[in-house]
This record gives sequence, structure tokens and C-alpha cells, in this order.
Amino acid sequence: MQITRRDVLKLGGLALLAGGAAKPTPAAASAASAPPSPAPVAPGRADHTVRIAIGLVELAPDTIVSTTTYNGQFPGPLLRFTEGRPVVVDVHNDTNTPELLHWHGQRIPAEVDGAAEEGTPYIPAHGTRRLSFTPGPAGFRFYHTHVAAHDDLNLGTYTGQAGPVVIEPAANPGAYDQEVFLVLKEFGPAFSQGGDMAQNFLAGSEVPALKRSGEKAMAASLARGMPHGYEVGYTAFSVNGRNTHTDQRMINSVPA
Repeated sequence: MQITRRDVLKLGGLALLAGGAAKPTPAAASAASAPPSPAPVAPGRADHTVRIAIGLVELAPDTIVSTTTYNGQFPGPLLRFTEGRPVVVDVHNDTNTPELLHWHGQRIPAEVDGAAEEGTPYIPAHGTRRLSFTPGPAGFRFYHTHVAAHDDLNLGTYTGQAGPVVIEPAANPGAYDQEVFLVLKEFGPAFSQGGDMAQNFLAGSEVPALKRSGEKAMAASLARGMPHGYEVGYTAFSVNGRNTHTDQRMINSVPA
């Protein structure tokens, strides 16, 4: 069956009308103004594959959370690179939201860095991007989402999208017997209001002038009748995806 250019334009118009009925998420709205997605993935096998999808994370036998993860696990898989040696990573986005995968702490081009503010293209919903770059500098880094969550606690930093990266030095590797990588993350975010955040968490490291300035601003705000601002609290905290320090799997859940 032959399809003319006019048929394609008609189908495109119908798709736009259907899409207009849905309320876009903040990330999708941002993606609308982002640079266009790159061409289809080039042939050849990638060094690593990262798949973004919603899954379950068992923090403890009685604590299971549903969140967005990398390769169905938290933390995401440990990725090993070598400083100065080019690497190829395929990122598949199985969610309904455009995503960004940011390589924290690396000096790489904006095209693949994973930050929209630097011009990195989004990974489209149910789409794929192939990222090719030269890792560096050497050290322990991590990768994570860079989507702005705004008021959606199911996006961005509030999800389980985080994983460790080790960039081996090109020369003079360290001498060690065992590697243990720890990834700390909170889960179960919720909004609260009323000043219920502990105010002594900086005890012993406070800057007197800054403290006085903050207290003065808060007092002035309350005097004007302004309500307490919103805070984000969490119901669970974890190390390597386990929320109890007595569980040995906490340390062993990230391969060395």
C-alpha cells in the first residue's frame, strides 16, 4: 500500500489532536523546548546498556517501594570505565516521560553530559539514545537522572535513578584488596508543611551570622502572616538499597 506525503501530514495532525487532550508533565513540557533527539542508534554493540523503567525495590522484608530504576535494581549497575578509553552506552527509556541520564563528575561534552541546561537532548519516552564519550577524570563517580521534578514526587531526584561509576586510572592503579561502594538514598517522599524539619542538623557547624540572618528572615515572614513553606520528608533511608545496617546484603548488593 502506498502512502503519500499528504497521508503522512493527515496522520501527524490526528496525533497532535490526540496528544493535546493529555496534561503534560513538567519534564515533558521541558522536553518540548529541548533540542531534537538524535538519529536512530548506529549499528554495533554498546559497552554498557542502561534501561530506565518502573520497578520494585525491596528495602527490607516489610518495606517494598515502587519507583523508577536502572536495569530493575537499586542502586543501578556498577559501571566500570577506564580513563581516556572511549566508551559506548545505550540508554533505553521504557517510561512515559522524557528522561536525562547525567554523568556526575565527568568532563565530557554537553551532547552526552545529560544536563538539559547545557543542551543535552532528552531520551524520549519509549526511546533510546546511544552515548559515546571518553571517561575522565579517574575516580569514583555516579550517574543519575537530571529531570526537574518540580512538584511531582515521582520524577527526578525522588526516584531510584542512581548508580555508581568507577573510572580506573590510565596508569598507576591503586593497590587494594577489596572494593566496597556505598550508595545512600532516601525513599518514600511526601510533602509536609509547618516547620517540622529538625533545626539542629547543623549543630556544631553553624555560621553565627548566617544563623542570625535566617532566623531574622523567618521571624519577619511569620510576622507578615506568611505560612510555613513546604518541605519534602521521607519514610525510608537506605545504603545500597537496604534500610537496616544489620543486614549484610547492604554491603554486598553492589558488586565489587
